[in-house]
Amino acid sequence: MGEVKDIHAELADYIRLGGFPATHLREYSQDEVYTIVRDIYNSTIFSDIVKRNQIRKIDQLERMVRYTFANVGNSFSAKSISDYLKSEHRSIDNETVYSYLEKLEKAYLLHRCSRYDLRGQEILKTQEKFYLADTALRYSVLGYTPDSVAFSLKNVVYLELCRRGYTVTIGKTPDGEVDFVAQKQNDRLYVQVTQEIKSEKTEKREYERLLEIRDNYPKYVLRTDEFAGGNYQGIKSMHIADFLLSTEY
Repeated sequence: MGEVKDIHAELADYIRLGGFPATHLREYSQDEVYTIVRDIYNSTIFSDIVKRNQIRKIDQLERMVRYTFANVGNSFSAKSISDYLKSEHRSIDNETVYSYLEKLEKAYLLHRCSRYDLRGQEILKTQEKFYLADTALRYSVLGYTPDSVAFSLKNVVYLELCRRGYTVTIGKTPDGEVDFVAQKQNDRLYVQVTQEIKSEKTEKREYERLLEIRDNYPKYVLRTDEFAGGNYQGIKSMHIADFLLSTEY
């Protein structure tokens, strides 16, 4: 039991402090980790993006980056970013937004996750989501807040699926979304990530999205509840830390 708690505690640390090799958890405090990661971020922004692409409106780029970091795991469009910057009295057109997002991807700060229509079996061109190359990037730029943990958990699961060689998309169902559809050759799995399930309403919402899918590929609901585990109508329930360490997928 003690070993399980240690693993779960390590996940909590990883969520807050990320996984950059330079930020070994036992060597640095949280503030020191964020300082190191912020230096990496600043170097990437100014060396890899601003200087290389001769970007003049640096403040515009930084504000867009902050908005993107704050909305990790949310569906948003170029228009939503443009509208936000207009509210900040910083005008930007959609084409420039797309250009900046592409540059952030090429600099390996962001990963684009497309939506996949599970009924039509096709990739959709709108309402994509973005995930960070490391969760510490968000906290080093915006500061740590407990209410952002749910999105960071999804970020960690997304990165692990990619690390294992899966092509990862968001699954669109007729009535909602499945957080991740992971495909590798002829293998596929569906993953729903939630921080905790505290009510029957939440449980119904998380599991019903997967029950709508009628194929026989593995389906998971991942949680951080201390005793998460078991099976719900063929859907596996696991603690997120156990899933990250699992060899069954």
